Amino acid sequence: MTDVLIIGWGKGGKTLAGTLARAGRSVTLVEQSSAMYGGACINVACIPTKILVHDSQVPHGTDYDATVFAAAVDRRDTLTAAMRAKNYDMLDTVDGVTLIDGTARFVDASTVEVATADGATRISAETIIINTGATPTPLDLPGADGPRVHDSESIQHVDPLPKRLLVVGDGPIGLEFASMFAGFGSSVRVLSRHDRLLARDDEDVAQVLTDVLTDAGVEIVTGAAARAFTDTGTEVTVTAEIGGETREFAADAVLLATGRSPNTADLDLAAAGVDVDDRGAVVVDDRLRTSAPGVYAIGDVHGGPQFTYLSLDDNRILEDLLLGAGDRRVSDRVAVPTTTFVTPPLARVGLSETQARERGLDVIVASTMVRDIPTLPRPKIVNNPAGIIKVVVDASSKQILGATLFCVDSQEVVNLVALAMRHGITAPELASSIFTHPSTSEMFNGVLAGI
Repeated sequence: MTDVLIIGWGKGGKTLAGTLARAGRSVTLVEQSSAMYGGACINVACIPTKILVHDSQVPHGTDYDATVFAAAVDRRDTLTAAMRAKNYDMLDTVDGVTLIDGTARFVDASTVEVATADGATRISAETIIINTGATPTPLDLPGADGPRVHDSESIQHVDPLPKRLLVVGDGPIGLEFASMFAGFGSSVRVLSRHDRLLARDDEDVAQVLTDVLTDAGVEIVTGAAARAFTDTGTEVTVTAEIGGETREFAADAVLLATGRSPNTADLDLAAAGVDVDDRGAVVVDDRLRTSAPGVYAIGDVHGGPQFTYLSLDDNRILEDLLLGAGDRRVSDRVAVPTTTFVTPPLARVGLSETQARERGLDVIVASTMVRDIPTLPRPKIVNNPAGIIKVVVDASSKQILGATLFCVDSQEVVNLVALAMRHGITAPELASSIFTHPSTSEMFNGVLAGI
């Protein structure tokens, strides 16, 4: 018997385990793979991919050199191993936390059976938290399980670096890897089912992104639906339907960037009375409670935007519910920023111009190409003045409704905009603020001037 059982060692789960144990609760954390201590972020997602993104942009004097990619993979593996060990130690040294390696499935709403190397054991708990995350969604197409067809996890160890990479999917993961492998010298082609990139975003931003990727050597094929993958023994041929016609593309490797699905199939959630939606995501309310009393879900497993920082915020909601007043809600979140780590990064928060106008809002839109902002020398200093800045402002109140920052350092600066939005700082106030020089934050002195 334990007070709290957490299934899965993700960002929210590991943080909550330590917090609850220090508050006097007995906590048992179950993780099915020792390679995933610390969660997906540090092992297969945020951290390792950003290492590769960074190293792909370090000048290496040649268009293609497999040894450069191999060295980046080694650095990736070294850092993630160190972080994995640190994460384990951070909980293993906390009194009240018991760590178990094994695969869990529900027996009922308060009992879980864990299959371990030493056999099955049953654990009962007053509170059970599902934190099993998500994994790449496979494609049910002929040949999609071939040896040269990868998902976003296996592609990180592709060997050797493919001279020709074909990416199926134009979401954030697909575009990030396309940009990264182009930086390493691969010839990259992206198959997009849509008429253009960023199909739901502003057309001008989409065009700038397309131009930047094209300049980096990425070919974008729009209106393309993959139908089959044929391995010839030396390469893989991808058959796609484009405009009613069939075309074939040859590549050394294929990346399926077709989204991520919640890890719930093996949990036997029905035995606990836990409802899931049509994608297998655990259904939760505004305080992360499932349909079974005493059972909660945090992180990617309950669907919605899949970001580590939202898993961390899920942890705060449950901490408040289990130890505090229970006032925090998922719906409290406003101005949540996102970043797609192409080069330069594409960061967004709030409404786009298209979304604002579709809502009938009276807005002022400040939009400027990065290279044309006189108060912004930093991108030129680091030799990457590509991109566009767009800020959507309420015409009457001058409140910032949203921003798209496609530029150097945007993953940092977007947090400043999000903070301004949460606290009612107006566009004129941001425009007249004092920023260090030279910094990317200085963009607001120019872009928002006169609003």
